[in-house]
Amino acid sequence: MHFTTLETERLLLRMTGPEEYEAIFRQPDEAIITLLGLDSYEALEKEKERQWKGRTTFNKSFRYFFLCDKSTGQTIGWCGYHTWYLDHFRAELGYGLFVEEYKRQGLMSEAMPVVLQHGFGEMNLHRIEAMASPANEPSVKLLRNSGFTAEGLLREHYLKDGVFEDSQVFSLLRNEYEDRNG
Repeated sequence: MHFTTLETERLLLRMTGPEEYEAIFRQPDEAIITLLGLDSYEALEKEKERQWKGRTTFNKSFRYFFLCDKSTGQTIGWCGYHTWYLDHFRAELGYGLFVEEYKRQGLMSEAMPVVLQHGFGEMNLHRIEAMASPANEPSVKLLRNSGFTAEGLLREHYLKDGVFEDSQVFSLLRNEYEDRNG
């Protein structure tokens, strides 16, 4: 299977959109688990359900980058745009590392500039949005260090482990990104 791949010093970022996901889900279960970096067959079933129910509509799509350790090829996380409103030139950014031993090494900070450049450059976005729990200090720091501005708070926005949590809303506009990055 061929992926368009971007690189950083320590990472390969394998780009996936609707077409790549279609191809991924034609693979045997074990291959899907490896490609997506899933940790169980239960996680695989959740991903299959998301795929069957449709990740895109006529005006909404996605573009993910699976983060792979350059030295091992292991999928260790993802970063990308899970809610891309084509008509409005905006998308919501999401990210996460699956493997505990890779956390707190600056890998997401390393991937973020490449993903943001792709969003404003290749996807022609005007606005990138992100949400983070105010208690998730690493995520809030990552967004602020990447140039995002805090806009407000969505109260009891996510359900996590049976508890409703707030989400802090962040955004980065094209002109802010260009001013910051030349």
